[in-house]
Amino acid sequence: MKGSLPKEWYYFSGNEAAAEGALAAGCRFYAGYPITPSSEIMERMAWRLPEVGGIFIQMEDEIGSVSAVVGAAWAGAKAMTATSGPGFSLMQETIGYAAFTETPCVIIDVQRAGPCTGQATRVGAGDIMQAKWGSHGDYQVIALSPWSVQEMYDLTVQAFNFSERYRVPALILAEEAVGHLRENIQVKPFLEIWDRKKQKGAGPFDTEAEDGVPPMPAFGEGERLAVTGSTHDGYGFRKTDDPTVQAKLVSRINKKILNNKKAFMETEAIFLEDADLALIAYGFTARSSLFAVKQMRKQGIRIGLLRIKTLWPFPDEAVAEIGRKVKKILVPEMNLGQVAGEVQKFCGCEVNLFSQTNGEVIRPEQIMEAIRKIK
Repeated sequence: MKGSLPKEWYYFSGNEAAAEGALAAGCRFYAGYPITPSSEIMERMAWRLPEVGGIFIQMEDEIGSVSAVVGAAWAGAKAMTATSGPGFSLMQETIGYAAFTETPCVIIDVQRAGPCTGQATRVGAGDIMQAKWGSHGDYQVIALSPWSVQEMYDLTVQAFNFSERYRVPALILAEEAVGHLRENIQVKPFLEIWDRKKQKGAGPFDTEAEDGVPPMPAFGEGERLAVTGSTHDGYGFRKTDDPTVQAKLVSRINKKILNNKKAFMETEAIFLEDADLALIAYGFTARSSLFAVKQMRKQGIRIGLLRIKTLWPFPDEAVAEIGRKVKKILVPEMNLGQVAGEVQKFCGCEVNLFSQTNGEVIRPEQIMEAIRKIK
């Protein structure tokens, strides 16, 4: 369905924009626990949800928060929480439960410098691998990486749509620098909003549909529902000793994402037509990377940028294509090489890492210096 919004410009922080994007997408339930640098999302949702008939609840911790979100989703609501590194760690078991029970929900992780408590007010990007592999077993999530306040709004809307469309946890992997950045953003007059599909009497955990996504009823709608984290058949009945059911279920929940990834996979190629050297970057670091690329092209260096907007599933085909075109790749990131390692898997050319973990953003001049060293 389509919902109308006022066509206006706003001056928001990234965290405020994410909250507004959630509301525009139809989020009407938020459960959370305050943690720097994501707390402004919670604060704004506490203020705004009652204005639109939604429900806000502060939970005792992040485990309770994400569990409440899963419960609200099965009650029929579009639901969200937000956190940062330590809280994201606490959520991992329930994220796995949400993936296995095919529960649509959105989790925003505004990353900070870690590990552990780390530097609570400083920037980092150390949660990339945790977002995909934090819970045990084979499952998929969709994880998006915004580089601006505008994208904190837009990608939060997309996260809800993807989550509802594919019945999967959708993550926003933001960073403190984007969460606390303030910029003008434009709210579009019309948004395309997805709602989960329903079908009376159909099993909510199996389907013959080509996309692999079953319909999802809510509690209270007259369907018989059993929602378990154990291996289950199409109607939710536990089948923990049946190898056929286990194999079929695990295969489907992975394939429904991997087979449809072209529908939500997004990268941005900039100045790559004639490049023999490329930067691959994401999030706030992509902003510094773009500035560095523009400056170095003025100096006659043929360099381009591939910006990754969808981190998971990883855009292996786009990365591999760049690896076939250029001689060298530099991956700047605020961790010890979490995405650089993925790039190396799919590129036959030389892949270099510029790593920074001091709680500061990577600046353009640092990237330019790193480029000069490898050129």
